[in-house]
Amino acid sequence: MLDPSFNGTILTETRMHLGEGPTYDPATDTAWWFDILGRTLYEHGLSTGITRAHALPFMASVLAKIDDTRQLLASDEGLFLRNSATGELSLHAMLEADKPENRSNDGRVHPCGALWVGTMGRSAQEGAGAIYHVAGKTVTRLFDAISIPNSICFSPDGTVGYYVDTRVNTLMRVPLDPQTGLPLGAASIHIDGRGQDGGIDGSVCDAQGGLWNARWGVGAVDHYDAAGRHLARYRVPAAQSTCPSFIGRDFSRLLVTSATEGLDEDGLAADPHGGKVFILDVAVKGRAEALFRLS
Repeated sequence: MLDPSFNGTILTETRMHLGEGPTYDPATDTAWWFDILGRTLYEHGLSTGITRAHALPFMASVLAKIDDTRQLLASDEGLFLRNSATGELSLHAMLEADKPENRSNDGRVHPCGALWVGTMGRSAQEGAGAIYHVAGKTVTRLFDAISIPNSICFSPDGTVGYYVDTRVNTLMRVPLDPQTGLPLGAASIHIDGRGQDGGIDGSVCDAQGGLWNARWGVGAVDHYDAAGRHLARYRVPAAQSTCPSFIGRDFSRLLVTSATEGLDEDGLAADPHGGKVFILDVAVKGRAEALFRLS
């Protein structure tokens, strides 16, 4: 029985260990997401209703479309090009070759075509990760000593970037060069989640500059306006909600991933829809994800 406060549907019944990194390709009407710890990439045709699972040789967490035949995947072994038809993988660039104990986590493409991607310790060790800017094959460290990088997203015009260390729980705002996606100044607190329930997890920025944030441990997506004012909370039937993504050819709906990480047998029974993927039936004015530029 679904909680009546949930205004939406269950997209898939598969229970993932750590569902993350959802994105949407309007050209094919396809949603993509990962089970990071399960080393699996999922694709779901919204028009066909067919879900396919693609086993991966590594833990990946971010998918960025390059063109109609190629995707970029961020993983614990580096950045890889993926043939979207055959699944063939080839190394594009190393991310943290000197830190094999780390893995990738949240990430998103800036409107200019550069990728921001975060890393973290496999056991979320304190301050083990960082957030990087990837332009072509050039990888630049932006922020260091990050424990759990999340909420990477950008204003529609590319002049503002957002990110959070979920362990600290203050969502940061940083001014950016819209041509490069690189910081122009220091970061400041945009949303202060300290002392509140749950962790600030994945976020996406809508066409009006508002933020939609998944709250880990709460089972909800919070909507904020461009000034950081809280507008609404939408429940999902999984306590560990992880990340939202705009879906549909008009980007008017929200897909939300979730996780069962850390739940024992009793925890799984108490959270029967944990790890599933949901669609929230709320009115959103979303936008397409930017394509990653190889050069």
